[in-house]
Amino acid sequence: MSYGTAAALQAAVYQCLRDAPGVAALVGADIYDAVPPGTVTGTYVALGPEDVVDASDKTGRGAQHDFIVSVVTDEAGFSAAKEVAVAISDALTGARLVLSRGSLVAIWFLKARARRVEKGAVRRVDLTFRARVEDDPATI
Repeated sequence: MSYGTAAALQAAVYQCLRDAPGVAALVGADIYDAVPPGTVTGTYVALGPEDVVDASDKTGRGAQHDFIVSVVTDEAGFSAAKEVAVAISDALTGARLVLSRGSLVAIWFLKARARRVEKGAVRRVDLTFRARVEDDPATI
């Protein structure tokens, strides 16, 4: 097993979302690895938790990453959050991310969950993606 590409995958996902015109048009630069302290208002995107399992085979080390990208908004209704979620899905599904370590084999959408949080005042959409990566020792 290799967790060696985890940071590289996260950085590539972050950069992909920052560079995606559809995402930028909706949230600007409000894409976070760590949400700023205090109350954040408006609509923003946060990179969230991940689960990783071994995907090594006889050709080399690899892993399967299931990770969450969240859209959070204090706007009324789910329309704004879902619009951002669509832009994120469009940007990441099938993306050809370049990693600083290892390589991306494929990335695809798995599921989404939309719900009210913070006593109904905030809307949140959690998108789960799966990425299959290979950890190439030559890039270490």
